[in-house]
Amino acid sequence: MEKEHRARYLRAQAEQGFTLIELLIVIIILGLLAALVTPKLVGKVGKSKPKIAQAQIQAFSNAIDIFKLDMGRYPKDLEELVKKVDDSKWEGPYLPKEIPLDPWGHRYEYKCPGEEGRDYDIISYGADGTSGGEGENADIVSWKDLSTQSQESP
Repeated sequence: MEKEHRARYLRAQAEQGFTLIELLIVIIILGLLAALVTPKLVGKVGKSKPKIAQAQIQAFSNAIDIFKLDMGRYPKDLEELVKKVDDSKWEGPYLPKEIPLDPWGHRYEYKCPGEEGRDYDIISYGADGTSGGEGENADIVSWKDLSTQSQESP
């Protein structure tokens, strides 16, 4: 009888759940962990934006080169990569959807012909949306790879 009573007592204890203090301790620990991890994650997201811009610029460059092969000319603007051009040689769309904004929410600048003898230039002006700058405000351009761009100003 004693064993049965003890077993019933242990089952009742197990079914009770957590005390308010135990729950508060867990919530405090989770809050501390979130406070430590969140700034690191936010920093990683900020550092990935230039890489995303460079990847988008590379995708534009590939689409522009295919457009040139089909049409015999470079597009007048990036919209020609996604919207049908009144020409039978157009085999697009050359990008899956609409022209994306850069990771900071700005439009990419496309120049054709490009400067300094380049066929075309594609530029993201970084977080500030203006030419020049350093860090997140640095320009991301089609004629330099990202490692070169981070070492010098375009």
